[in-house]
Amino acid sequence: MQTTFINNTGPQASHYRTPQVYAPQNVQPSKESLTKYKTPVDDWEPLFKNGRMALSIRSGIHTEVSWALNRLSRLSSNPGGLALSEYPGLLDGLYEWPEWYITEGHKHFTDKNTLFSPVPEVARQHRFTLESLLILRNATYEEVNVAEIASHAQTHRLIIWALYNLDPLRDENTEFLQLILDIYNICGAYYTYPPNILQLLPFPPLFRIISTSTNRTTIINALTALSVLFLNPANGAHLQSDSQALTAAIRYLPLFNDKPLINAALNYLYAHISHPSMARAFLQHPEMPSVVKVLASLLVHEQQGLEKTYTMDITGPVVVVPPSSQTNRDHELTQEELESLIPRPEPQRCYDWMKIMFVAKADGEVTQVDFWNMYKDSFAPYSEQHTLLVASDVIKNVNNVFPQAQAMVVQTPVQRFVVRGVDRRKDPIIREAFKCLWDRSQCSAESFASAGQLYDHVLQHFSTAEATHLSCLWSTCSQQLTSRLAMSFHILGHISSQPAEKHPSQSETITLASSSTPYPTSAPTTRAPPPPRNTTITYEVPILDPPSTSLTALLILRILFRTSFATVDAAPRVDGDHFGFPGIVEDAPEPESIDLADKGAEGDEREGGRRGRKTFEGVRKLLEVVQLRDDALMCWITEMLDAGIGDNNGPDTSTDL
Repeated sequence: MQTTFINNTGPQASHYRTPQVYAPQNVQPSKESLTKYKTPVDDWEPLFKNGRMALSIRSGIHTEVSWALNRLSRLSSNPGGLALSEYPGLLDGLYEWPEWYITEGHKHFTDKNTLFSPVPEVARQHRFTLESLLILRNATYEEVNVAEIASHAQTHRLIIWALYNLDPLRDENTEFLQLILDIYNICGAYYTYPPNILQLLPFPPLFRIISTSTNRTTIINALTALSVLFLNPANGAHLQSDSQALTAAIRYLPLFNDKPLINAALNYLYAHISHPSMARAFLQHPEMPSVVKVLASLLVHEQQGLEKTYTMDITGPVVVVPPSSQTNRDHELTQEELESLIPRPEPQRCYDWMKIMFVAKADGEVTQVDFWNMYKDSFAPYSEQHTLLVASDVIKNVNNVFPQAQAMVVQTPVQRFVVRGVDRRKDPIIREAFKCLWDRSQCSAESFASAGQLYDHVLQHFSTAEATHLSCLWSTCSQQLTSRLAMSFHILGHISSQPAEKHPSQSETITLASSSTPYPTSAPTTRAPPPPRNTTITYEVPILDPPSTSLTALLILRILFRTSFATVDAAPRVDGDHFGFPGIVEDAPEPESIDLADKGAEGDEREGGRRGRKTFEGVRKLLEVVQLRDDALMCWITEMLDAGIGDNNGPDTSTDL
C-alpha cells in the first residue's frame, strides 16, 4: 500500500495532544486489584486484548505507563510476539510520548538544563519516549504490522517533524533519530513524493543529517532511508546530481573493512545512478574516475579467500647429463694393481688378473690371441718369480672366473678364435671445463677456475721450447708453428672453445630433448631444444559467491559502463554488421571543427561518455583479476574488458585515476 501526501497543511503542533503529566502518587492498590491483575511469570498477558494495555499507556500515571511499556518491550522483542491488529487503540497510545518529545520534550534538553543531569521528571518522560519508539521499531520487523504502521496517519507526520525539529548533533536526540530512521527504512517504500508536492519533504533534513552528523549508526540509517526512497522511481525527481548524500557516499566507499557503512554507501550510490539522468550526470562528476577505481578494487579485495588454488604439473620426462663430456676407454693395469698381483702364485694370479681386466657381458667377446697377449705382456717381465701359464691354460681359466664365458671358433671367411661372454673393463674419461689437454690430454694439472688461468698454464708448457720449431700438443692437434708468439695466438683458439664460466644460478646439468639425443655433439647449437624442467600451471577458481557489497558494486559498474558506451544517437543500425538489432553503437570520430561546448546537453553527454570510456580503459588491469563463480556475472566483467578499449575520441581523462 502506498500513501501519497499532497496536502498543504503540513504537520502542526496542534495535531498532537500532549499527554497530561501527573506527579508520582503513593497509591496502594487494593487486594482485589492485586488478585485480578496478577503479573504472570511468562510474557503472555491475558488482559492485553481487553484494552488495558492501551489505557495504561494513555493514562498519564507513570507507574502504569512504565508497566505497560516494559511488558510491550519484552513482548515485541520476541519474533511474532506482537501483532498490533489484535490490540485496538494500542498504536495510537504508542505515538503519544514520541509526539510530545518532538513538539515540546526536546526543548528541555539544553546545555543549561543538562549541565549535570536532566530533571528527573523530564528524564522519565524521555525514557517513555524511547521505549515507545523501540516498541514501534520492533513491531515493524513483523510483516503483519508494516502496512498498518505505514498507513497510520501519525507515522509520516512523526517522521517528518522528527527530522526537521531535532538537532542530530545533540546526544539526547541521537537514539530517537536512529529509531525513527529504522522505522522509516521499513515504511519508506509506502511513501511517494510527486515532483510538485506542496508538503515538507524528508530529503533536505536527511541530506543535512548525513553531511553534519558524526554518529556512524545515524549516517548508515539516513543513507539507507534515502536508498529506500529513491529506489522508487516516483521519487526520482527529487534527486540532485551534487547532493550532500552523494558526496558522503563517495567519501565512505574506501572503508572496505566497515561492512555496514560501505554497504549503506553502495546502496545509496546504486539508487542514485539507477535513474538514467543521474547516471549520465555522474559521468561528468569530478570523482567519477576515482569511484570506478574504488569499486573495481573492492571486487578484487572481497574475492580474496573465496578462491581455491589448483596446481597442475604438466612436466614431461626430463633427461639430464653432466656438463662435462664423458668417454670410455679400456682399463689398463695401474702400478698399484700390478704390484699386488706379481707376488701371487699361479693360477690365482691369473684369476685375480681376469677379475681386474674383464667383466661379464652376454654379447661381449675378446679374441683368444688378445687374451693371451695381455696376460703375457703383464707378467712376462716377472717370470723369474712365477712361471707363466701357457696359452691353453689361460683360456681354460676364463670359465673358472666367468662361468658364462665360452671359448669358441667363429666361422667366417677367416676363422676367428674368441672368448664369448666377457669384455674389457671400461674406465670413464671426463673432459672437464678449463681442463688442460696438453701432452695429448696427459697433463696432470687439475681443472682451472677460468679461461685466463688455463691460458697462463698452457704458456708454461712451451715457454722453454725452441723458437724455430713448435708443435701444438693440445689433444689431437698437430699444428706446426714457427714462434712462441704464433703459438700463444693459436692456443687462444683452443681455449675459446672451452665452455664459459657458469653463473651461480645456472644448473649444474644439461637438459636434453630426449634420452636418444646424442651428447656431446660437434654442433651443440643445432640440437633440439629441451622441454622445461619444471612446467607447473597454477590457477585459482572461485568456489564461493562474493558478498552482497561486491554484487552491488558490480551493478554500479555495469550501469556506468552501459551509460558510457551508449551514445546520444544510439539506435539500431541496418547494415551488414548489425542487421537492425539494437546494441552498443560505435562512436564515429567527431570532426575537429565541431566544438562540443556549443552543443549543449548533447555535447555534455558525449563528453561524459568519453570520460567514462577512458575510465573503464584505465581500470582494465584491476578488472582482469576479478573472477566470479556465476557465469552470467562473469560475462559482465568480460563485456567490460572487451569493450573498454580503443576510444581515442575526446580528451584523455585517464590521469583522473
